[in-house]
Amino acid sequence: MDQSIPPPATQAAPPARPVARAPAPPSPAAAPPVSPAPASAPPVGALPDRGRQSSVGRGRSLLRPRTFAVAAVLLFALAYGGRELYMRFTHVYEYDARVSADIVTVSSRSDGWVVEMPVREGMHVEAGQTIARIDDRVAKLRADALRAQIEGVRVERTRLRAERRLNVSQADAAVRTRTSAVTAREEALAALGSDLDLAKLELERSRVLFERRVGNERQFQTAQAAVTKFESQILQLQAELQQAKGSLEEARVEHEKVGMIDAQIEALTFQVANLAAQLHQQLVDVEDRTIKSPIPAVIDRTFVLVGEYVAAGQRIMLLHNPKEVWVEANIKETQVSRLKLGQLVHVSVDAFPNDKFTGRVARIGSATMGRFALIPTPNPSGNFTKITQRVAVKIDMVDMPKQLAPGMMVEVDIDVR
Repeated sequence: MDQSIPPPATQAAPPARPVARAPAPPSPAAAPPVSPAPASAPPVGALPDRGRQSSVGRGRSLLRPRTFAVAAVLLFALAYGGRELYMRFTHVYEYDARVSADIVTVSSRSDGWVVEMPVREGMHVEAGQTIARIDDRVAKLRADALRAQIEGVRVERTRLRAERRLNVSQADAAVRTRTSAVTAREEALAALGSDLDLAKLELERSRVLFERRVGNERQFQTAQAAVTKFESQILQLQAELQQAKGSLEEARVEHEKVGMIDAQIEALTFQVANLAAQLHQQLVDVEDRTIKSPIPAVIDRTFVLVGEYVAAGQRIMLLHNPKEVWVEANIKETQVSRLKLGQLVHVSVDAFPNDKFTGRVARIGSATMGRFALIPTPNPSGNFTKITQRVAVKIDMVDMPKQLAPGMMVEVDIDVR
């Protein structure tokens, strides 16, 4: 049996509500003129309406945050101004300070060709480390030539000293021998003089006896012959004495020649000393051609390259000791009286804004920077505009967490409390 399912019954729609239409506004021609009613003041003691109370409440609620904000700004301004005033009285500021160091100019003492440059800009070197070398071959050859000259002069001096010793020995022997000969002849001559005197006395006695016919003629002639003999011997000894004295004088002259040899030896000694001084100077020149760093330093700049020719005194490079840097601040003269040696300084470095550096006042300049200007500004007329001068103040770094380079811009805060 075929059964069909009846479709679902549809719900009946609710009845529509009648829509009330608003009456059409009257036309302006038909509307009678209405005069505005006078506003009547609320009676005394009557409460304001609810709308006005709500507007006043909202105005007060908006006024409170603004008052708090203005008060907070004023308090912040007062606190900041007070702090700035306190810092101005207890600190000295300078915003145009710089890092300084002793820049060493390394120059060449000799002229020549640069054959080696083992360093470059920015490189750290130790004291005594070779930083440049100039060709030293010619200088070494000159030193070798001076050594050869010194050796030749020393050999000649040695020969003269040996000759002097020989001449001194011979001259001393000759002088001694000839002095002995002169002495012997003088003694013999003195003895003959005594004999001659006795012979003359005997002759005088024999002559007197012969004249008185007491003595004979033979005795007289014998006495006379004896006197003649002694006189002849004396004459011979006198001649020999003169000859011996001449020989002695010759020996003394030979001995004086030793003095001439001594003078030659002294001259050679002076020549050796002179050549030795030249050799020392030449060796210094050889050593100077190997240029070494005078201090532990950083190479800031080089001016020559390998193969270039440099003259004596020409600068080769600039360097400075990185551990000996300081800050130089030009402080106003009106603030210098507040500075003292040893005061603590806070340093802010533009290159390292996140790092803190500290230092101490090490030196206060004795003159203003204007006194060291290349072009002075005298004012004899007296008409001028007064300009505050500045005094250089040196600040030694105490705490330096990072390496500072000369010329860096820094700001300093000097605690003058």
